Amino acid sequence: MEFKQEVMMGKGKGKGKGKHKISNWKQYNQALVNSGLVTFWIDVVAIKVWPCIKHHDPRSRECIFSDTAIETALMVKGIFKLSLHGLEGFLNLVFTLMTVSLKSPTYTCIRNAFEDRKN
Repeated sequence: MEFKQEVMMGKGKGKGKGKHKISNWKQYNQALVNSGLVTFWIDVVAIKVWPCIKHHDPRSRECIFSDTAIETALMVKGIFKLSLHGLEGFLNLVFTLMTVSLKSPTYTCIRNAFEDRKN
């Protein structure tokens, strides 16, 4: 209820933004559509250091990724407020759409690396 009252207070005469008449609706609508676009740039150096460095042990499938890969994944997680499972899928989708032959660290790899960094 308080939020609604705060919003209503800003709509009185002389308060808030003035009216702006939209003259080009096509351009305005396209600007609204474009506001939802996400752009990723991946540096060539980052692509080279991203892949799995080594496996934990010969029997394990779990990879050890570079610090760059883990830090980038954690940044994306923070920006988009993703769970670790969602982060893994999101990064793999981005790499697929960019046609880059990279693979996201698994959620357990990211979790373990994050916990190691905290200690």
